[in-house]
Amino acid sequence: MRAQLTTSTRHHLKAETRRQRNAGRQRVTSPRAIQNQQREEEEEEEELMMMPSFLVDSTERNERYNGNWAQFMLDCESHPATTFNFCGGMKFGLSFTRKFRERLETKARNFGETDDGNVVVQESNVSRMYMMDGYEQSAFADNESIFHGREVRKVSTFGEKSGMMIQLSLANEDDDEGWTKEEIEEYSGWLSDQQRKWRDGDALESEGVANFKTKYGPAAFTLHHRFYLHHDNIGGFWLSAEDGCEGVAQDMNSRRDGLGAKSALRWW
Repeated sequence: MRAQLTTSTRHHLKAETRRQRNAGRQRVTSPRAIQNQQREEEEEEEELMMMPSFLVDSTERNERYNGNWAQFMLDCESHPATTFNFCGGMKFGLSFTRKFRERLETKARNFGETDDGNVVVQESNVSRMYMMDGYEQSAFADNESIFHGREVRKVSTFGEKSGMMIQLSLANEDDDEGWTKEEIEEYSGWLSDQQRKWRDGDALESEGVANFKTKYGPAAFTLHHRFYLHHDNIGGFWLSAEDGCEGVAQDMNSRRDGLGAKSALRWW
C-alpha cells in the first residue's frame, strides 16, 4: 500500500480536513442553527489542532506510510500540533530548510517507483547513533540515515510552536540555510553541548546562512547536531541527536512525558 501524498505546505493537513467537512455541511439560516454550527466549528478547530493519530499510533502509521518515511517527515513538519518531546518535556517543533524539504518531496513522490533511497528509520535496537553500522565520529551525513540539523532556541516566529525547533538541512550540496564551512570543520556532536560552540543569528549569517533571523527571530540561537531516526519497542518514533538526547513524536498539547527520557542526555 502506498502512502497518500500531501503537499508540504504548513497546515495542509488541517486545511484538507476542514475542506472535507465543509463540503458536506448544509447552509443554515435560523439563529439557533447558526449558533449550533458555530459551536461545532469551534470544536472541530480544537480537534484539528491535535496531532492526527496516524502520526502517533504505530499501527496506523505503518499502514498509512508503509515505509515512505520521507512523506511521514513531511507530514510531521506540516501539521501544526506535531512536536518531538525531548528529555521528558522539552517540546521541539520540526522545521526544514527549503532544499531539504524539496529532497524529501522528491523521495516521497518517487517512493516505490525508483531505486532512489527513501528515509531510513532504524529499529529499536539502534537506540544511539554509535550503534549504527559503519558509525564514525565525523560530520558525515547522507540525507537518508544521518542528517545535518540544528537545535534552535528562543524561536519567536512559529506561533504556538515558537520556543524551540529542530531544523534539518541538506548535507553535501548547496543549501544556503544548511551547515556552514565553520560548523562542518569544528563539528564534534558526540561531545556534550557544554564543550561545543553555540551560534546566534548574527554569527550564522556572517558565516553565510541565509535569512536565519527572519525565519526564527532575532533572539534565536543554535547548536548544530547530526540526527537520525529510530523506532522503539512500544510504538514510539524518535528523532535522536548524536550526543544521545532524543525526542519522541508527540502532540504539542499532550501532558505525557517523552517515553524513554531517563536514558537521554539533557540539553540544559
